[in-house]
Amino acid sequence: MDTGKECECHKKKYRDEQEYKSLIHRLNRIEGQIRGVRGMVENHIYCVDIITQVSAIQAALNAFNRELMGNHIKTCVATDIRAGKDETIDELVHTIQKLMK
Repeated sequence: MDTGKECECHKKKYRDEQEYKSLIHRLNRIEGQIRGVRGMVENHIYCVDIITQVSAIQAALNAFNRELMGNHIKTCVATDIRAGKDETIDELVHTIQKLMK
């Protein structure tokens, strides 16, 4: 049932324009790379060439995560710690553990 309210089960982060544009730019590039790999598969390109492109996509995703995590620590985490919300540290540790799998 739609009550017109947003889901309250997820936090939100409103980013400044520079951060937003930077993240969207990275995602657009990654999206283009993925479309390129799809085209490579559709055009029967040699496996090693596709693997090389997938490796580049993984590196781009890692760079996206590093930028997002850095911004998260500088804003959300720092603000919560200053406000005495120590549970944010546990959340950060859990997030880093997931990234390191």
